[in-house]
Amino acid sequence: MGRLRSIIVGLVALILLSPLATVGSSEAVAARKAARPKPKQLSPAKCEMPKFRIVVDVGHTPDSYGALSARNDPEFGFNFRLARLITAKLKSEGFAETRLLVTDGKARPSLFKRISAANQGRTDLFLSVHHDSVPDKLLETWEFDGAKSYFSDRFSGHSLFVSQQNPHFASSLMLARMIGKQLKEQGLHYASQYTLPVMGRYRHQLLDKDVGVYRYDGLVVLSRTRSAAVLLEAGSIVNRDEEMEMNSPERQEVVAGAVAAAMREFCERR
Repeated sequence: MGRLRSIIVGLVALILLSPLATVGSSEAVAARKAARPKPKQLSPAKCEMPKFRIVVDVGHTPDSYGALSARNDPEFGFNFRLARLITAKLKSEGFAETRLLVTDGKARPSLFKRISAANQGRTDLFLSVHHDSVPDKLLETWEFDGAKSYFSDRFSGHSLFVSQQNPHFASSLMLARMIGKQLKEQGLHYASQYTLPVMGRYRHQLLDKDVGVYRYDGLVVLSRTRSAAVLLEAGSIVNRDEEMEMNSPERQEVVAGAVAAAMREFCERR
């Protein structure tokens, strides 16, 4: 009797499960995607300026220096100088817990180092500072100081990126918009090329067409940090004219001042 019962139970299970065998692979993938939980959006922390923990991340590392400028200067140097100035500006505004984050090593391992440093430090806000380039297919060649160099004068401007996978997406977007607004008020324009097909895999959804905020879910430093996170591309260093501007103390002061003003407004809104 026990054996017969086992056979009957097995047959019933087979009948109940048989419809699943007819589901195609594409339908199964769709079902898994539909079932995948969306990132939980967390409530923003209260902002008390002296206690608000801000990490200003220097994009890239000395070993993995990012893009080369039109005059063959590594992006890391541009990022370090501007990030250091932004950190000093924020501290002078009363954000005493602001710290500069510099990582070492190769590209991908360094990404996880900075995420770990931010998350373990219970960061309230993560700002990653970069300078822009273009896809290789858009670069042209010229000679500078006797060396072959690459440039693209076709595009210029800053841009801001946020990730919808970040648990504080709403706060990230709010800060990015505030920074974009401050930069616009200083007479600067944002890089509009990210909406164009020519950008290929670097093409992104424009979330705010007034101040240049884009969605970029694939950026690890935006999607995997537990705090609100924004990535700033301060300007194009492969554009020969803008490279010179980005190297000037005057332009760096304008950008750093815009970030500090936006951060004050952001804190007041919290």
